Amino acid sequence: MATPSVTRSSKLGPAERAAALEALKSKELDILVIGGGIVGTGSALDAATRGLRVGMVEARDWASGTSSRSSKLVHGGIRYLEQLDFRLVREALIERGLLLQRIAPHLVKPVRFLYPLTKPVFERIYIGAGMLLYDLFSYSGGRPPGVPHHRHLTKRQMLRAMPSLASDAFVGGLTYYDAQVDDARYVANLARTASFYGAHVASRVRVEGFIKVGERVVGVNAHDLETGEHFEIRARQVVNATGVWTDDTQAMVGARGQFKVRASKGVHLVIPRDRIHSNLGLLLRTEKSVLFVIPWGRHWLVGTTDTDWDLDKAHPAATSADIDYILDHVNKVLAVPLTRDDVEGVFAGLRPLLAGESDQTSKLSREHIVAHAVPGLVVVAGGKWTTYRIMAMDAIDEAVAALDGTISKSITADVALLGAEGYQAAWNKRSKMARAFGVHRVRIEHLLNRYGVMTDELLDLIRERPELVEPLPGADDYIGAEVVYAATHEGALHLDDVLARRTRISIEAWDRGISAAPVAAALMAGALGWDAERTQSEIDHYLERVAAEIASQLEPDDASADRVRLEARDI
Repeated sequence: MATPSVTRSSKLGPAERAAALEALKSKELDILVIGGGIVGTGSALDAATRGLRVGMVEARDWASGTSSRSSKLVHGGIRYLEQLDFRLVREALIERGLLLQRIAPHLVKPVRFLYPLTKPVFERIYIGAGMLLYDLFSYSGGRPPGVPHHRHLTKRQMLRAMPSLASDAFVGGLTYYDAQVDDARYVANLARTASFYGAHVASRVRVEGFIKVGERVVGVNAHDLETGEHFEIRARQVVNATGVWTDDTQAMVGARGQFKVRASKGVHLVIPRDRIHSNLGLLLRTEKSVLFVIPWGRHWLVGTTDTDWDLDKAHPAATSADIDYILDHVNKVLAVPLTRDDVEGVFAGLRPLLAGESDQTSKLSREHIVAHAVPGLVVVAGGKWTTYRIMAMDAIDEAVAALDGTISKSITADVALLGAEGYQAAWNKRSKMARAFGVHRVRIEHLLNRYGVMTDELLDLIRERPELVEPLPGADDYIGAEVVYAATHEGALHLDDVLARRTRISIEAWDRGISAAPVAAALMAGALGWDAERTQSEIDHYLERVAAEIASQLEPDDASADRVRLEARDI
């Protein structure tokens, strides 16, 4: 059967990676994107759907940096209203509606939040006005927002909605809606979608230098970290979408950056759902920023901090002080305080903030900048997760302005991610699917909300190998088929890719995935052809990582936590 000439397979497995590498070595690209986070993968999809020859490389796994360690919110940013950043809020709210209803309804879901009030009159008027503006902005994109509008609540209504609140911590409140997403899963899906539309994408390929003709960048020197091979990738335009690594990447080209990117560390705690009795999330103001309590399946995500970070960017470490800060602040409003024993998991991520506006990271801009740093090299930096599509569009607009010929404008506002088309129909027949496969309906719902209509592909795996329906040890939410599928279809090359990003076992399981690791490694070994030595090496690396993370979270400050975290070898 002939290979399709327009689109490629929706798989992103070892064979697809090998084909992508061959194309990267042998063809001159129109656009090469460096960085496989949310902005890089978004840029690759934007460029590919304009009909361009596109490549994308990522030094580690998809979303392994900032993009898998966010608050997992798709939101306008209530706090930016207070900073009068109305344009950013409006832009983000329009994108929120687009993601919820068109681009990824299987991955992006509405979530309802409670905002407690501590003063009876003025604060209600002030916050209510902000919430009204938030709702109005969400309608300004020409389509419904996809979530209900805000409401005012009395103290009694608040206690009914969230019985765990301390009754003396508030006088009333408001509820409003935003949306949430499994950020790492979204990025992996985005990379697959870019590949489906023709982009040549490969993870574990590190850019180690730029190729220049005179002052013009014409490609990069790349290093395949899986095989050790060094090779060149030629491209008419290169897009640097490396987030907190932007300054490091720019330094390789020898050009002075027009702006600096500073890293701000945000830490989140994962708490079991039964520790806080509530039907909705919580938004609290702190002296520095805001604190979210976010429903997350059978857990809560509680965060975040906002502190400067200038140590290792690949593995930011949470400290004991970070954990105490979050617990202290959330306990101010809870009737039964949380303790360290309630913390299932901890994760730390870095926000890429444009430096120069203020010394405090919580005041730095979440706006983004796109610029031609040198001829042939476009830099996109700053911004926020929710507005990734706009950032990608602006970056590719800048790149194509330097290319010859007439090139289409961005069409990604109408390009649904793989798994999205037909999702609602699949959801409506979830009970029928559950009966057909003899599994609980909740299991089918879990799969549909992670894979959309591609759930059929996992069910086909289970039909061939019924043992794959069994849950992983210590992680009942996830089944064996998801591990195999991650390796064969979603570009997972290492055990850490599956336990930390394709699933969220590393932060959701009490043992951080230690008991699931041997079973998951054995399943990956079958899919990827690992021998016993390689399989054991993958397990050992993962266990080292978990031990280093747990130990770093007992340290009092960033420097000592960073030192302890880096004692674990990197793959």
